Amino acid sequence: MTHTEMSGLRKKLPILIIVAVAALGAITLRDYLSFDALRDNREALIAFRDANYLLAVLGFIAIYVVIVAFSLPGAAIATLTGGFLFATFPGFLYNIIAATIGATMIFSAARMGFGDKLAAKMESSDGMVKRIKDGIDENQWSVLFLIRLVPAVPFFVANLVPALVDVPLRRFVISTFFGIIPGSVVYTSVGAGLGEVFERGETPNLGIIFEPHILLPILGLCALALLPIALKALRGKEGI
Repeated sequence: MTHTEMSGLRKKLPILIIVAVAALGAITLRDYLSFDALRDNREALIAFRDANYLLAVLGFIAIYVVIVAFSLPGAAIATLTGGFLFATFPGFLYNIIAATIGATMIFSAARMGFGDKLAAKMESSDGMVKRIKDGIDENQWSVLFLIRLVPAVPFFVANLVPALVDVPLRRFVISTFFGIIPGSVVYTSVGAGLGEVFERGETPNLGIIFEPHILLPILGLCALALLPIALKALRGKEGI
C-alpha cells in the first residue's frame, strides 16, 4: 500500500469506526436505550441525580454525545431523559450542548474522510451537480438552519450532508446549536412530564412535534430560514 493510500485510509478511519459502531449498536443496544429501560430504572436514576448532581449532568452529557456521535438508537429517549432528570430548564440546555458536540464529531469525521474530496469533485464538475453545490454555498446559513428546523429531516442526515459539501466547522456548530433549540425544547418538556406518564402506565407522545400548535411555529421559523433564498431568487429574476 502506497503512502497516499495509507494517508487516505487514516482519514477515513474515524468515519469507518463510527459506521461500524453504529451498526453494532443498532443490533445490541436497542433494548437498553429505550423508553422501557428509562421507566424501569427511573427511581435509581433520580436517586443518583439527587446524590451526585454534577456527576449526573456530566455523565448524561457524555452518554448523549456518544449516542449522537455514533448514530446509536435512543437519541429521542436521551432527550426525554434530559427533561425527566433535569426539568425543561436546564435540561434542554444539556441536551443541546450534548447533541451539538456529538453532531460536530460525526461531521468532522465525515468531512475528514470524504468531504474535502467530494467537495472538490463537485466544484470541478459541470451541469446540475455544480449548480447544486453553488446553490448551497450561496445560501449556507439558510440551508443549514432549514435542515435543522424541519422535523422530517433525520438528525444524522443533517450532520452528514454539510460535511459532504464542505461547510465550515464554525458555521456548522452555530447553526446546529441554535437550529435544534425548538425541537429540543419540545421533547425536553415532554420528558419533564414523564413522572405523570409513568404513574398512568402510558407512553409519551413523541408525535407532539407534528401537532398544529407546535408544528406551525416551527414551520414559521423554516419560512424565515427560506426568506433569504427567496429574496435572492427574486432579485435574480428581476435583475435587481
